[in-house]
Amino acid sequence: MPTRVAVPKETVAGERRVALTPEVAEKFRKAGVEVVMQRDAGASSFFGDAEYGAVEVADSAAALFGQADVVLKVQPPTEEEIAQLREGAIVVGFMQPHRFPERARLMAERNITALAMELVPRISRAQSMDALSSQANIAGYKGALLAANLAAQFFPMLTTAAGTIRPAKVLVLGAGVAGLQAIATARRLGAIVHAYDVRKATKEQVESLGGRFLELAVDAESQGGYARELTDEEKQQERDMLTRQIGESTAVISTAAIPGRPSPKLISKEMVEAMRAGAVVVDLAAEGGGNCVLSQPGETITHDNGVIIHAPLNVPSMLPLHASEMYARNLFNLIRPMIAEGGELAPDWNDEVLAGSSLTRDGRIQHDPTRKLVQGESS
Repeated sequence: MPTRVAVPKETVAGERRVALTPEVAEKFRKAGVEVVMQRDAGASSFFGDAEYGAVEVADSAAALFGQADVVLKVQPPTEEEIAQLREGAIVVGFMQPHRFPERARLMAERNITALAMELVPRISRAQSMDALSSQANIAGYKGALLAANLAAQFFPMLTTAAGTIRPAKVLVLGAGVAGLQAIATARRLGAIVHAYDVRKATKEQVESLGGRFLELAVDAESQGGYARELTDEEKQQERDMLTRQIGESTAVISTAAIPGRPSPKLISKEMVEAMRAGAVVVDLAAEGGGNCVLSQPGETITHDNGVIIHAPLNVPSMLPLHASEMYARNLFNLIRPMIAEGGELAPDWNDEVLAGSSLTRDGRIQHDPTRKLVQGESS
């Protein structure tokens, strides 16, 4: 029988993305898959029901879940949604198991297979499925625009009848996908951009975008392309260098985040107080608590010295149309190899991408850190 793919409307406050776009819905149909969506699921992303063509429309999420083989989501399924899923179904999306381990346990108990987009292995073959990177690109771009909007001065150099305006100095902390996009965008806006990352391998990428790389006599790259924890001595060297650079900056955009772990604290109160009034910190790591000790996730505050600290949440959702397009393609590229001739579902669980992405499967939690977290909570 053809696979039935269902897409509910996202219910988390502020979430404007949708897991399926008209373009990708058509790709699923051409693969022999039946697609059903909840009414107005794409409305907040500016995709009307009529744009989805022959896709079946259901009036409620409950009507979708009972008949779906595969459910596509952006945000993790709620406990209520998990109860509505049929046993043996597959649900795909960002699962945030470090925040919601209890939901992983419930899905395992109901024999629901959960594929977590944040667990997709970072290998060459899976690049087209890497939703963390696609959404980080959006966050970095938007982060630079937010910094320019909040700052008290122009970003580019301007020559006017009233004199020359010097360009802003922007510091980007973290040169991953979000950081590199923030560098590129700030440069396009005309700012002088410096960037810092403990991974020396990022220097060439930063410089290729027109940024100036701040070097510390430390190389802290670890497996998977993330940064390892610095020693106390290395942290002091880092603090000294960053304090000087932050104090000279018009805007600081921090992007240092590690999925499933608290964001490292890179910007101290003293560093913020070294900045001049009217400067801004945009903390793109707010989902994990923030890189700045003064950040209040989801809030914009002004410190005593007049420095604005902006810690936005769910930044990709601020550009819902393109964020949804990119995310839906990531989902399709992950799921398409699971669809056999005639649209039947035939996943190969020995495939390293599917195996690595599995949060729950076969009635158990497959992801070791989540399993240990659940066991720790129940002991």
